[in-house]
This record gives sequence, structure tokens and C-alpha cells, in this order.
Amino acid sequence: MKRYKCKVCNYIYDPEVGEPRTNTPPGTAFEDLPDNWRCPKCGALKFKFFPI
Repeated sequence: MKRYKCKVCNYIYDPEVGEPRTNTPPGTAFEDLPDNWRCPKCGALKFKFFPI
């Protein structure tokens, strides 16, 4: 699974870790996150992320 980086604040979403601040369990692919999911660091919307 690919990691994704926020263009606004450089936060990296790692699907192997998930994101406890948004109740996203480990193993959740970025593509499977809801469209209204936001960066837990700066609040940017999902479309502001790019694969790394």
C-alpha cells in the first residue's frame, strides 16, 4: 500500500499505521478513506494529498 503526503503541511498518511486521531485502523488504504476525510494535522481535504 502506498503512503500519501499532504501538500499543505507535509503530513504523511501511512496505511500500515492508520491514524488514531481520525479512528482509522491500521491496514486502511488511502483510497478507502471517505472523500470527506481530512488531514489530522492541518485539516486539508483528501484531494490535497499525493502518493509518495
